[in-house]
Formats: sequence, C-alpha cells, structure tokens
Amino acid sequence: MQTISRRSVFIALMLTGLCGLGFLALLAALGPDWAAYVPASCTATRCFCEAPRTGMLLQQPANTWSSFGYVLIGSLMLALPYDRDPGSALSAISGRTLGVTAIVVGVGSGLLHATLTLWGQFFDVLGMYLVGSFLLVSAIARWRRIPDGAAVVIYALLCLSLVTILIVAPEVRRWLFAVLLILAITMELVFARRWRPGVKTAFYLWGLAATATAFGIWVLDQDGVVCAPHSLLQGHAVWHLLGAASLWLSFNYYRSERRHAPL
Repeated sequence: MQTISRRSVFIALMLTGLCGLGFLALLAALGPDWAAYVPASCTATRCFCEAPRTGMLLQQPANTWSSFGYVLIGSLMLALPYDRDPGSALSAISGRTLGVTAIVVGVGSGLLHATLTLWGQFFDVLGMYLVGSFLLVSAIARWRRIPDGAAVVIYALLCLSLVTILIVAPEVRRWLFAVLLILAITMELVFARRWRPGVKTAFYLWGLAATATAFGIWVLDQDGVVCAPHSLLQGHAVWHLLGAASLWLSFNYYRSERRHAPL
C-alpha cells in the first residue's frame, strides 16, 4: 500500500491551516454576538459538557478545534497522489470525494460548537450525513458493481434527500444518522467486503472499535457522568478525534483493496 510522503503531509497541514484561517474569518464576520441567531436545539437541554464562553468568538473552544481533526485527515486524502499506487482499487475521485466530505464534517462540527446556533447545527449534521452516505453508497457500488460516475450521482441524490429531511424534520437527525451508519456498516461487512480483492478488513474493524469507543465517551460527556465544564480536556473533543481516526482507518480500508485478486 502507498506510503505517505512528507510532501503530502506538508500539503495537508497547509490546507488545514488555510481552512482554519478561513473559519476564523467567517466567524469574525458573523459574530461574536451569537445570541442574535436562532440557538441550536441542544441549548434547550445542554450542548455537551463544555461550558459556553458567552460573548467569545468560540463558545466551546475545545470542541471547536478538535473538530479540525477531520479537516486534517480530509486534507491528507486530498493531498495523496493516487496515481502512484496503481494497484489500489480506490479511484482518485472516490478518495478525494471522501476527503472533501471529511473537511465538511470538521468545518460543520466546528461551526456548531463555535456558535451554538441552529445554522451551525445544520452544517454539523450535514457533514454527518455526507459521511454516512459515502460509506453506504461505497458498499452498494462495490456489491452491485456500479461504476464511479453512477455512484457519484446516487451519492448526490441520497445526500439531497437527507438534507431535505434535515430541513423538514430536524428532530430526527440523530436517529436518522444512526440508521444510516448501521445500514452502511451492515452492507459493507455482509455484502460488499467479499467483492474487494486483497482488502485489509482489520482497518475497518479497528475503525468500528474507535467509533464504539468514541460513542461511549460521547454518552458519558452528554449525560454529565464525566464532566469538567471549564476544562480544555473534553470528552466530546475526544469523540471528534476518535471519529476522525475512525474515518482515516476506513479510508485505508478502501485504499487497501487491490484492482485484481492477489495471486
């Protein structure tokens, strides 16, 4: 499998830095009076453990910046030279689509935690739907031998449908994402994996383990079981970093698939 060059890492770090600067510029243009906007629905109860810094540009700094773990791994997916690993079945269009998706996840999550607004919440959930849709469509496309071009169209239509539901019925957002993710995992392991020659399933399983661990930490943070509101060490921030690690492991799972079955 292709190794990661220093050049790719440098490009990824530069892209992450540029995203961070653009992110801060956007927040500076729109804030810091986030009370002027409709609040996120989680503010009716509690938006995780980290205490909001009212009047600050970033209401939840730890949860905001940890979201950029997704931006970093997404930037690395964009920076990799896919043509240098001709044996991999992962096409450049698929790898870079997942990279853009990861960046959207990170920026969207950052917008929610920085602003605690309803529009920030929209972009946060949008990123989650994009990832779940990619995982599901990738599994279906490999199982049913759907070419990349058609898979991109299916992916776009699925994302459009989910965004419509998000606008019409935002209260089902978490349940819908859970269903989408469970369906994607089931489709991959039961139907698609057997059609991926040489794939290293351990990457996918380790990704699932990271996701399960992250979810456990998410619950402890959300329910206040383990909570230090004014600390920069936040369980929800760990959820973000483990989620980014899980997505990177999934990417490597796809990248490990060979174009032809090994002899």
